[in-house]
Amino acid sequence: MIDLDATDLAILRLLAQDATRSAAEIGRAIGIGQPAAWRRVKRLTDQGVIAGRRVVLDQAALGFGVTVFLGIKLAAKGRTGLEDFERAVTAIPEVQLVQHVLGQFDYRLRITARDISDFERILRRRIMTLPGVGQVEANVMLSEERRPGPLG
Repeated sequence: MIDLDATDLAILRLLAQDATRSAAEIGRAIGIGQPAAWRRVKRLTDQGVIAGRRVVLDQAALGFGVTVFLGIKLAAKGRTGLEDFERAVTAIPEVQLVQHVLGQFDYRLRITARDISDFERILRRRIMTLPGVGQVEANVMLSEERRPGPLG
């Protein structure tokens, strides 16, 4: 584990809110100079604390109004079955997240679709034809509350 001080944590909170902030903006917000802020961000990146920066897209604004969580239990177990399934499912563009989990299901997927008819097409033509798919359970997301994460 990397030793983080209060300044590092403040920088991480700011970047978690808006990863496009410049070193000058970060420095002003926490009371240090731009060069010091830049060095700290670089160190946090080099140490792997900052693993990347992403743009958060508004799915509804792009025409994707339905999010579905799928639980998938594979019919065939074994390393080959897992690898074949993972390779095939990650090639589907509507699949936003693939989680290998313990419990009732082997995988949990987050899928975005334009509407329920589009989701049905994705389910029938893409998901159900994947190698090893057995039982499938779908949960349609009604709303989502964004949480700030472990740094608060």
